[in-house]
Amino acid sequence: MARTATPTTGWLLRGQDGRLTAYAPAENGLLRWTETRPGGPEWTGPERLVVPGLEPHLSLCRTERGYVYLFGVRTRVMDDGRTGTDVVYATQFQPGRALTPWRSIGTPYGQDRERAAQIGAPAAVVDKHGPNVFIRNAGGGVCGRRQDAKGVWGPWLDMKGSTVLDALCAAATEDGRAELLALSGDTVQSWAQDEPGGPLRRVRNIPAKALSGTGASVAGGSGRVTHFWRDAAESALHVHAHAAGEEPGVPLSLGPYEDDGSGPVAAVRTTIDGHDCTVLAQRTASGLPAVAAYPTGDEGAGVFWSKTGEVCVGAPALALDGLGRVVLAAFAPDGGLCVARQREESGLALGSWVRV
Repeated sequence: MARTATPTTGWLLRGQDGRLTAYAPAENGLLRWTETRPGGPEWTGPERLVVPGLEPHLSLCRTERGYVYLFGVRTRVMDDGRTGTDVVYATQFQPGRALTPWRSIGTPYGQDRERAAQIGAPAAVVDKHGPNVFIRNAGGGVCGRRQDAKGVWGPWLDMKGSTVLDALCAAATEDGRAELLALSGDTVQSWAQDEPGGPLRRVRNIPAKALSGTGASVAGGSGRVTHFWRDAAESALHVHAHAAGEEPGVPLSLGPYEDDGSGPVAAVRTTIDGHDCTVLAQRTASGLPAVAAYPTGDEGAGVFWSKTGEVCVGAPALALDGLGRVVLAAFAPDGGLCVARQREESGLALGSWVRV
């Protein structure tokens, strides 16, 4: 099974000093845009960061201190002329500064290059102790590797699972309890920590026919992680969350939409008019970004989508800037970065789109 460069939403992150940074895969590396000060509006970039052999799919995760980990898969021609595949990562300690050197954490297959070449794209999350990274393995299940509280990487673990589609997704609660979601042909599979930083255990499968490449996860309030995916038949957005130690229930549909979305949905929590809300963003079938919001933890309240901006490619991203405002970002068809920022008024009102 080959890796696919599916859209991802977690490419806009606030760094240690409050500035936002946007990342995009590029040939043999990545592009980076950085706010010149917290809250903008000016940005620098795009800077091209060369990483020979880096494939065009990144998974990013952020620590409480604002350190950003970037994970990817690297393929290179080795000294013996054969192609080698490994999972690599780098760390962004301060926005706009150089990344650390890219380090390899290998694959579950050691020197078996044929099986290593079959791994999926990584999904990363920071729990109470540090980063975790997960991949679809060569057999269609899931393998994972994690750092302990001392920063030491443990071994690759076989987490089981079966017929997993590419592009896993993961998120952690505010106290550092991580969950992982994997879509397969007839079920949605998940793993969860019962306590922050503990081992991930397999959670009962959710019967659902999910569309490949549409999974997304976000901290959902009340110690929960909220997961999203699209129905394979209608592309309708489904949402599911459960508390630690609970078995999953029936996922909810966020309702029909006259211009169906595509790809994964971006999500961020914020306070709107004094209420804890989850803001969503998606790319519609017409190519325009659309946003919605609902009270955090009340997925059954439904959402009303509002289109905004111009046609975009890939999946949009959401983040809170250094002033606590919602920022929606998307890439134009020519690769340019476009940003809209929450206005200082009641409700969720976005200002004009700005081409960076």
